[in-house]
Amino acid sequence: MFNPRDFLDPACSPSTVDIFHDRSAILRTLRREMPAFHGTLLDIGCGYMPYKPLVLAPPSRVTRYIGMDFKNGDYQQPDLEWDGRSIPLDTASVDCAMATEVFEHCPDPESLMREAWRVLKPGGLLFFTVPFLWPLHDVPHDEYRFTPFAMRRHLGNAGFEDIRLQAQGGWDASLAQMIGLWVRRRRMGRGLRQLLSRLAVPIVRCLVKQDRPPVTFERNSMITGIGGTARKAA
Repeated sequence: MFNPRDFLDPACSPSTVDIFHDRSAILRTLRREMPAFHGTLLDIGCGYMPYKPLVLAPPSRVTRYIGMDFKNGDYQQPDLEWDGRSIPLDTASVDCAMATEVFEHCPDPESLMREAWRVLKPGGLLFFTVPFLWPLHDVPHDEYRFTPFAMRRHLGNAGFEDIRLQAQGGWDASLAQMIGLWVRRRRMGRGLRQLLSRLAVPIVRCLVKQDRPPVTFERNSMITGIGGTARKAA
């Protein structure tokens, strides 16, 4: 069940120990980039639109929010209906766009990136996040796990410049995330799950607190996901 707090105020509890780091990392990355948001923002694959109140408040300077998703999806009715191929907006009609945990679900991610590039105004900003360490989800609509090198190539092929990528978490966060996912999603009895979930909370908190995501992507780097921005040339 959708709970806005899981996105806007993530807590590490026995029932959320599996999503705590993921939600916290996305929120942290989004907050870091929000001062660059302005004008009309398109939320690609908006789902329940959990970040709408956040991007409509300072330090963001967004004045209009457009949530786009499938008409008959599992979420609420979007502002703009998407057919999965073309974005039904005019070329150079939005100032910025965001796509949180969306590109991994696209059979042809570059096609969506090119569409995002098309609807952005010159100098427009795209904000995005993608998972790296995460179980299969929204099956069978789970297509990819991206390395930073693949993300940079796809975005460049789509026309974007000034591509900036950051790791969402490193080795310790990866372990924390796997512990949380294991206790919440592995098949086991209800009583055992409740016990292990309670035991996992302080461990996950400690690992996430001491985590230091890699600042460069080198051999043997471990990441939980990638967040970043890219721009359309002015």
